[in-house]
Amino acid sequence: MRRGKLDSLGVSAFCESMAMMVQSGIQMDEAVALLRSGSGQGGPLEEGLAIMQAETEAGKGLSAAMEATGLFPEYAIRMVLAGEKAGRLEDVLFQLARYYGDLKTMTAKLRNAVIYPVAMLGIIIIVLIVMLTTVLPAFTDVYDSLTGSLTSSSYAYVNGAYLLCRAALIVMVALAAALAIGYVLWNSKKRNIVENILHKIPFCAAILESLGMFRFTAALSTFLASGAIQDMAVAESRKMASCRPVEERIDRCVGRMGEGHGIAQAAYDEGLFEPVYGRMLLAGERSGSLESVLRKLTGLLADHCTELVDRLVGIVDPVLSGVLMAAVGLSLLSVMLPLIGMMNSIG
Repeated sequence: MRRGKLDSLGVSAFCESMAMMVQSGIQMDEAVALLRSGSGQGGPLEEGLAIMQAETEAGKGLSAAMEATGLFPEYAIRMVLAGEKAGRLEDVLFQLARYYGDLKTMTAKLRNAVIYPVAMLGIIIIVLIVMLTTVLPAFTDVYDSLTGSLTSSSYAYVNGAYLLCRAALIVMVALAAALAIGYVLWNSKKRNIVENILHKIPFCAAILESLGMFRFTAALSTFLASGAIQDMAVAESRKMASCRPVEERIDRCVGRMGEGHGIAQAAYDEGLFEPVYGRMLLAGERSGSLESVLRKLTGLLADHCTELVDRLVGIVDPVLSGVLMAAVGLSLLSVMLPLIGMMNSIG
């Protein structure tokens, strides 16, 4: 039976538990057995731990056991393997726990930030459909029953209300369809199509670049914790960015490092990070605390990305609310104008 991958929170919890047991000096097969005995919840993780226990008892390393389960991301397996080879498995596991924990937190924040605008869009579509199918026809029937027929000017007002609602509905449905198609493409092999479109929108491009920098910095911190040399760590971490502008800046940094510069100096010269972050990295490299500075930068970049998303939502929400208010308000005003004319003529 095919098992799905663990989510980020599951990977983070597993890595942190294993790191603490490795730190305590527990043998790998015993550590996996303890995790399995403490799980007792069934499901994919329970099955995966059973496979890992068999693999570790057969003398295989943690990375090979993780790969055998099919539950873990390739990046996590590669990092554990690097940590095993360098004798820094404990550090790598703690770094992976922090990385996947931050990734889960950021993903949750991004999802929550998007839910409200999507819900607002759905409400607008429902309200406009109700206006077109119930409210406006009801006003038309009332006018017909009162006057026998509407005057040409009255018809112009009512027709204008229908036209406004239809136009707003078409725009909102088209926007909803575009979002649905984008969501499907984003979760398929054609994700680059959506990214290319978003990169042409300044504010969306800034969010994508911030996400790319977060992934790159978190990966670089983990690679360095595994004992990898800087050149290899930067090259491997580049693959995690998944953002073309960020990758291009990283490539320029790699070129500078080929001339003999360290990662901090190369990143500062090429503007990989914002100046304040670049100076932090320089200070960390010169003081021998590069890894701790990278961990700090990872948190700052996560906060920055969340702030950008909140700003975008702060722009989108009023726009959608304005569209709803304008469409409903103008439509109701249009159908009320004939009634005002009738009242004036009676008066």
